[in-house]
Amino acid sequence: MKFLNSGKFYKADVQILGGDITGKVVIPIFAEANGKYQVHFQGGDYVLTQENEVLSMEKQIHDAGFYSFRAKPEEIEKINTSPAEKDALFEKLMVERLTRWVQIADERLSGTNIQCYVMAGNDDAHIVDSVLNGAKAVVNPEGRVVEVTDHLEMVSSGYSNMTPWKCPRDVSEEELAKRIEDMTSMVKDFSKCIFNLHCPPYGTNIDQAPLLDEKLQPKMGPSGMQMEPVGSKAVRDAIEKHQPLLGLHGHIHESRGVCKINKTLCINPGSEYGEGILRGALISIKNDRVESYSFTSG
Repeated sequence: MKFLNSGKFYKADVQILGGDITGKVVIPIFAEANGKYQVHFQGGDYVLTQENEVLSMEKQIHDAGFYSFRAKPEEIEKINTSPAEKDALFEKLMVERLTRWVQIADERLSGTNIQCYVMAGNDDAHIVDSVLNGAKAVVNPEGRVVEVTDHLEMVSSGYSNMTPWKCPRDVSEEELAKRIEDMTSMVKDFSKCIFNLHCPPYGTNIDQAPLLDEKLQPKMGPSGMQMEPVGSKAVRDAIEKHQPLLGLHGHIHESRGVCKINKTLCINPGSEYGEGILRGALISIKNDRVESYSFTSG
């Protein structure tokens, strides 16, 4: 909800949420026969005896970016032993949460004149597109050119180059390059275009992530955690070729920062949604140039 309030707070004309919009974990809340509930969350074990305690716990879980699910122990055990039922539950909770969010967005943004663009990221299942596409006040810009203002265009994609986790929108560099080129072929003026690409350009200070071992655990070196570039070469090639006005990126949550690729300013605001912190970037574009930018947190 912080994102929906941020436009009015910062007096922004346009809001852009560039992907990774769904939770990644379901936290079960076990309903016992005696009317009590048990839950394991963030390293602690809790016994909840009152409905208001359960509601408070559910809020904590939701604020951390997770999903809660009340069920009897045998129901949860059945789900845990069936990949199909587990996927179905995840999808159900994902759609329910996003549908509620879209409804609130439609209410809060109605009549504000704030343009709001929200797309899925590489982590997000394809089913979320149908929810976003049904919104009234939110526009899903995925895979197309949209006119942000009379002078500014924007191309957007939540797809990423392959990751070790093989996420729903992970694709090869070749496919990602084609997706970007299909959009950029329709751009009128790259000097007045925003590249809203979830994946950051390869080999920059905004695509650095922990180097992982064969068990997908971070590798440690003499000076601490080892890092490596994991962004997309296709994204970098497109920026170098077309030199858009601005690049907006995410994906690598720990790589908050900015970089310049020739004339293009690229920004990754980073993310700490798991701690309930909304990180963003406030960008001022005037006379078809980036006049200023600042990072926000709240």
